[in-house]
Order: sequence, then structure tokens, then C-alpha cells
Amino acid sequence: LVAEIEKKITEAFEVFDRESNKTVDVREIGCIVRSLGCFPNEAEVQELVEKMEVEEPGGFVHLEKFLPVMTKVLLDKRFRPIPEDVILHAFQALDENKCGYITKEDLVKHLTEA
Repeated sequence: LVAEIEKKITEAFEVFDRESNKTVDVREIGCIVRSLGCFPNEAEVQELVEKMEVEEPGGFVHLEKFLPVMTKVLLDKRFRPIPEDVILHAFQALDENKCGYITKEDLVKHLTEA
């Protein structure tokens, strides 16, 4: 199981390794993590980056530092997406007319009013 997870992580990392030197720009970490089915917020991405021991701010992350951190994240099932039924329930609460859609105006109203 760990070998499969590490292979999946390495493949995702390599997509963003433009120089093929086992490093990626630190700004790509959130995209890589999300491509692996994890959905952390930006603060959580920063916490992960701190664990990866980036040499200098705005620098690069090496695969050898990324791999153990992400392996633990995937094994622990951290940052999972919100279950579909919860999202559907939230949508239905906003769909006051029960028509199966929310107008732009209603969405703006719900998002901007207290």
C-alpha cells in the first residue's frame, strides 16, 4: 500500500517538475496536493510546506522532502473533500424555490448578507 501511494505521489510531483531534477517551485505544492485528491486550505498548505523544509523562501521543494510528508497525509486520509451528500444538502438549503438551480442574484445575496 505504501509503495502504491509513493508511486502515485511521485507521478503527481513529476507533472510539475519542469526541469526533471526532482524539484518543484514551492508555489506548486497546493496544486500537487489537490491533484492527489486532498483539499487543504491555504494555511494548511503552508503548514505542509513548513514540514518539507524548503531551503529559502520562494524556493523549491525536493521530492525527497515532499514524499514522506504527502505519504503521511494520504495514509491519514487528511484533507478529504466534503462528502457529496453534504454539498447537496447545502445546495438544497439555498434553492428556496426547489427548482434545481440557484440564480446568480440569489447566490450573491446568500454570500453577501449576514
